[in-house]
Amino acid sequence: MAIKIGDSLPKATFMTMTAEGPAPVTTDQLFGGKRVALFAVPGAFTPTCSAKHLPGFKDHAADLKAKGVDTIACVSVNDMFVMKAWAKDQGITDEVLMLADGNGDFTKALGLEMDGSKFGMGLRSQRYSFVAKDGVVEQLNVEEGGDFKVSSADYMLAQL
Repeated sequence: MAIKIGDSLPKATFMTMTAEGPAPVTTDQLFGGKRVALFAVPGAFTPTCSAKHLPGFKDHAADLKAKGVDTIACVSVNDMFVMKAWAKDQGITDEVLMLADGNGDFTKALGLEMDGSKFGMGLRSQRYSFVAKDGVVEQLNVEEGGDFKVSSADYMLAQL
């Protein structure tokens, strides 16, 4: 069953790359006491993710923070090294926290996984975005199929 508005987020641990090297980030650390805008992509370096999704959140980071968002995070079922390389490729510094859900544990716990095996991608995340306050989902925008409409930064800004 997929997560819905009003639900508490499941416990999970992501990996991220820091100046000191790989570091875990728990959902308690990420969401505890904060308002977080999180968006998920099927894969780093994929066309829509690289041309529209991540750049939109990078470009609108200040606008989202002006609307009360403390942290903007991007999650993908990729490893932290791929997420670091993608952040570098996209010119991401500290506007967006890049999170690796390498085994898809968070994605599966949300009920938002997809089977990308017909494209040689295996288990991946559906494209979605949400806003959570102190770990409780306030907004949830899950895309249909290959769409890119409701999970964009522009769409989220209009909701805030």
